[in-house]
Amino acid sequence: MANERVIELPEGVREGDERLIKLTESASTKVERLVEKEPEGSLLRVGISGGGCNGLSYKMKFVPTARKGDILVRFGNANVIVDSKSALYLKGTQLDYSDALISGGFKFSNPNATSSCSCGESFSV
Repeated sequence: MANERVIELPEGVREGDERLIKLTESASTKVERLVEKEPEGSLLRVGISGGGCNGLSYKMKFVPTARKGDILVRFGNANVIVDSKSALYLKGTQLDYSDALISGGFKFSNPNATSSCSCGESFSV
């Protein structure tokens, strides 16, 4: 995308890099396209919450701003924020995207997961 959006780091938000979370080229492109249409915000919040068939599940949503304690990782216009608690579980994770009709969508590859369910949205450590 031609015009890169500059996101200022609010106080208490630190900058991270691909060692925390990495978006593949296809995931980055998809997030950039979604941001263009998203009225709620231009930051993709990726987090972990309790639940799912394996104990923990991935959560993603667009938000307008980062919060104190968040970590911002930039991928062109695809800006991802992760809270510090989720960062412990996500470190080294790769987020990919496929537009395939079957099994398409965002896919997490998390090196910290000891097991995951067949849908790929729940895991345990």
